[in-house]
Amino acid sequence: MAEYRVTVLPGDGTGKEVMAEAMRVLSVFEKNSPISFEITEIPCGGEYYLETGKEWPEGSFEHCRDNSDAILLGAIGWPGARLPNGDLAGGQVILGLRSGLNLYANVRPVKLFQGIKHKVHGVHKDIWNPDLVDMVMIRENTEGLYHSLLRRMSQRAIGEKDEPMVIEKFPGLDGEVAWDARPISRKGSERVIKFAFDLAEHRQKKLGKAQKVTCVDKSNVTRGCQLFRQIFNEIAENEHPNVEIDHAYIDAFTMWLMRDPETLDVVVLPNMFGDIATDLASVLQGGMGMAGSANLGPKHMLFEPVHGSSPKHAGKNTVNPMATLSSLQMMFEALGFRKNDSELDKCADILMQAMEEHFAEGGCVTYDLGGTASTSDVGMAIADRCEKLLKENF
Repeated sequence: MAEYRVTVLPGDGTGKEVMAEAMRVLSVFEKNSPISFEITEIPCGGEYYLETGKEWPEGSFEHCRDNSDAILLGAIGWPGARLPNGDLAGGQVILGLRSGLNLYANVRPVKLFQGIKHKVHGVHKDIWNPDLVDMVMIRENTEGLYHSLLRRMSQRAIGEKDEPMVIEKFPGLDGEVAWDARPISRKGSERVIKFAFDLAEHRQKKLGKAQKVTCVDKSNVTRGCQLFRQIFNEIAENEHPNVEIDHAYIDAFTMWLMRDPETLDVVVLPNMFGDIATDLASVLQGGMGMAGSANLGPKHMLFEPVHGSSPKHAGKNTVNPMATLSSLQMMFEALGFRKNDSELDKCADILMQAMEEHFAEGGCVTYDLGGTASTSDVGMAIADRCEKLLKENF
């Protein structure tokens, strides 16, 4: 029996509620399949900081680094929870792990399930066909505009002293100036772009249809993006000459995303552009409550819903757990692929099937999808479907 070490970080607000449903579903797989999990739960985030003065217990980063096959995160962020320097309390958890564990590829699928209406109305005559919204967006996760913050958080997570910011002068600007560097490196660009092409080839085999890779940047203006696009073209020409490619500037891409989502398969973007564009893309799958994600690196992996902690909904049992359940499905799939575990890969397929059938057959949904179901109602419904499918397949 295969056993995997999973570190669970519920975090703040509604993160704890959606994580409870992920644990409910995870336990169903453990009871009804050959897979088992060693779960370590670690409190963390802004609420924990306000209670203890720490973002998470001592040694938490080292545990995630040294004793985890996968990390599952709920959400981070709480009103009034700020560090003395103004940074988000709890940022050490998500941003420190992204940077400190070298989780350079942020993978965000955008898939519209049958039975779910997206939140853009009347823009495309065939927009309700779920086959027209099925793409994966790959966001570079460790560089760009967030590099300084990521670096600070990873230094704090491993106990190093913050590096001082270098003061620069900006000719033509008077008075107080706040600024952030936006470094984009060849190494960082190469690895995430290669990941995107490899994923396109994997999707082509799994879906049985060709996959186009689109590079999104602002290379008509910024030097970092010029390097990003140059590297994209080099990798496409030298390593994947038979893969169809496309290019887009980020401003035009946002229009394409809403107008012609069916033309997109795999999209690779620098950090900030990826952050913004994937939130926009979530409306094509029903909203942020449906958007799961993976943070992948050479040795480690972290999975989380794209949405935040939503403090105004905390404790009400009303938010959509599907983004977290989709992240759990991605965890099964990534672990199965990395560990060459066909049984875990089958579990990933079963969880995806349970989610697809739930919506296609008119299963209960939360308020954001026009329903009245609670967080736990949806979690239990998915868990019940998984149990039935597992008994049929194992």
